[in-house]
Amino acid sequence: MEARAVVKYVRTAPRKVRLVADIVRGKKVEDALHILSFTPKAGAKIVTKVIKSAVANAVQKKAIDVDTLFVKSILIDGGPSLKRIRPRPMGRANRILKRTSHITVILEES
Repeated sequence: MEARAVVKYVRTAPRKVRLVADIVRGKKVEDALHILSFTPKAGAKIVTKVIKSAVANAVQKKAIDVDTLFVKSILIDGGPSLKRIRPRPMGRANRILKRTSHITVILEES
């Protein structure tokens, strides 16, 4: 039995969140949360929240034993980018892309 949680439109670039997701993929939930609490990246806080949300979703399903959960997969997809313009000399402009992420965590019993 699996439990999942999804968070969308997180204002962090997918590339940065993937660095954190790669650390905890395949680990037990307890170990993953412990590792993330000592990870000094901004994406660690977001991934922690999503894992805790997936655990809460698993608690709602009576058939799942929460103590045996592990992180089956973490998917980090790119969301829509906010397009901004930075003025440059001689009337030009550069585009700034403020990227967003969609994070999906799937937990499963071992």
